[in-house]
Amino acid sequence: MNLKRVVVTGLGSLTPLGNDVTSTWQSMLNGVSGASLITRFDTTKFKCKIACEVKGFDPLEYFDRKESKKLDLFSQFGMVASEEAIKDSAIDTLPDKKRIGVIWGSGNGGVFTFQDEVMKYVEGNKTPYFSPFFCTRMISNICAGLISIRHGYRGPNYCTVAACASSAAAISDAFNLIRLGKADAIIAGGSEAAVTECSIGGFTSMQALSLRNDDPATASRPFDKDRDGFVLAEGAGALVLEEMEHAISRGAKIYAELTGCGLSADAFHITASHPDGDGAYEAMRIAIEESGMKPEDVDHINTHGTSTPIGDRSEPKAIARLFGDHAKKINLNSTKSMTGHMLGAAGGVEAIATILAIKEGIVPPTINHFTDDPNIEPLNFTFHKAVKRDVRFALSNAFGFGGHNVCLAFKKFES
Repeated sequence: MNLKRVVVTGLGSLTPLGNDVTSTWQSMLNGVSGASLITRFDTTKFKCKIACEVKGFDPLEYFDRKESKKLDLFSQFGMVASEEAIKDSAIDTLPDKKRIGVIWGSGNGGVFTFQDEVMKYVEGNKTPYFSPFFCTRMISNICAGLISIRHGYRGPNYCTVAACASSAAAISDAFNLIRLGKADAIIAGGSEAAVTECSIGGFTSMQALSLRNDDPATASRPFDKDRDGFVLAEGAGALVLEEMEHAISRGAKIYAELTGCGLSADAFHITASHPDGDGAYEAMRIAIEESGMKPEDVDHINTHGTSTPIGDRSEPKAIARLFGDHAKKINLNSTKSMTGHMLGAAGGVEAIATILAIKEGIVPPTINHFTDDPNIEPLNFTFHKAVKRDVRFALSNAFGFGGHNVCLAFKKFES
């Protein structure tokens, strides 16, 4: 069976750095931090008081009041980002909606809705009343369904849940379905809206979050000796993936080609990555091999790089082991130093940053580096400033609690 080639024809995002792709990308290139004190709830009793929130988002600019009440914030974010990607690709002009699908990822789904409805129940002396939209706002798969309903897409439609690798897993699934001829185009990505009391409280109890409340802008410090945890973030990232010949035949704009996806499991611990980065190593190895490339062909890696003590050591170990002497020639970065950690949406947004690095020939920086960590491999993390270079082949890594690993391989498009 001849596998089809898959290209990217549309991008959409909504992040703490900007409410579209252009503003987010410019903020990344300029090394802007999206972190600040939390405004969504009163943090007086919380140890962690900082997050990377989406700013200036008014749902009534995108939905009427009646519709917005039926949608959890994670669905609103996802629908807005996917709308941008769909318009960017002009995919809505295609007549056969049965050949267009939606695969969407989220680690938490409608956590806002779940928290609010349960609290209303408890505070109302346990009066047994829940909103008729409680279940449909909460379930993680609903955003995929909503996107398809809005646009009439009748192809493959479902949700991927793999913690912080959720949207990368969605992109991987979309890639494979298109390669097999199951669809002509698929909107893939993910969204998250987890800046809530229960999420901040839960991650704080795990000692996963930075507590640098006095200086939010420098709190996310991937690969820095004094990193103390990640900064929770929210947002969405969407890609339109399309079969190459289909895209060319309609004159579509092509950003890059998705050439391989590597998936693996650490099989080690519920939260900690394997100390030697075994799962990360395998995911990258598979993605490169599937692409028909060699490790020395890789120019850039958008790392998972969360600013956690263990994870920031294991991923560079895996890179050094896989790439050998070539590892120091690769421009690594962590855009989470600017966006914070968007959990299930991270893989989608970071895939966009990787694609634009290829298209524009520039790698965004890793900001907030102050002190080298002697326990981290001394690689090129693109600290402080964006670097111009010809990026022909690049990887985007996403790893999740439970040991889920996804590596996406993108290549400069050549027909």
